[in-house]
Amino acid sequence: MVLKVGFAKVGCIGSAVLIEYLLDERAEREDIDVRVVSSGAKLGVEQATEVGQKLVEMKPNLVIITSPNAALPVPTKLREIFKEAGLPTIIVSDAPAKKAVKAIEEAGQGYIIVEADSMLGARREFLDPVEMALFNAHIVKVLAITGAFNILRNEIDAVIDALKRGEKPTLPRVVIDKEKAVANSGLQNPYARAKAMAAYEMARRVADLTVEGCFVVKEMERYMPLIAAGHEMLAAAAMLADEARSIEKCNDTVYRSPHYDDGTILRKFKFAEKPSKPSA
Repeated sequence: MVLKVGFAKVGCIGSAVLIEYLLDERAEREDIDVRVVSSGAKLGVEQATEVGQKLVEMKPNLVIITSPNAALPVPTKLREIFKEAGLPTIIVSDAPAKKAVKAIEEAGQGYIIVEADSMLGARREFLDPVEMALFNAHIVKVLAITGAFNILRNEIDAVIDALKRGEKPTLPRVVIDKEKAVANSGLQNPYARAKAMAAYEMARRVADLTVEGCFVVKEMERYMPLIAAGHEMLAAAAMLADEARSIEKCNDTVYRSPHYDDGTILRKFKFAEKPSKPSA
């Protein structure tokens, strides 16, 4: 059985950049067929309606919405469209989405909230395409190494597996904090885990600075240092995450979990060994 998995992307968060590729990193899975419909950077209700309608027309078995702040009108509109269509839906969003948790649960939908997926410093005087790309590159590195991406992949794959068995899936209701992320990172060395936890927490706190600089402080001479500090903090977090993975490389304990063709998640730690199915 081949399941069609649809991704509705509105606006940008770091988790959205590579999320569909987490399910099929080698482009060899035979059990899923992925479609992505995006509004690009725009967060308008008109764009969301078009994205939702196009995805419904593709008749996916599962829908994943990625959006900043799932409590905003645009992701809310998407959730309504997919609920009306009767499609199992998971919302992947950032920390402000916690305000939408009750509504999402009442709609019978799932959510994965990534606390470290912080907002960038979106001031015209500071943010250009290069700065935006670098910020997202740092976010991706932090989320990948600290374990957040493993959680995203595992939770979505669990729903896919249930659908493949013909069962009604239990949709995830997960908030990824620093402890949950690192517990799923596969990092073995305690110093590597500590560095990863520090990286995740630093990335989470980036939003304290960027939100203040973008929405609270009005004077340019004050908000420019705030948002620049947020970006510098994230760059430092990415370096810490790199250091954590380097420790694992030195110990020959890097955790790798590739997909097999049927979607099974394989595992290995040693560099010179083949990945295998986990024991029951």
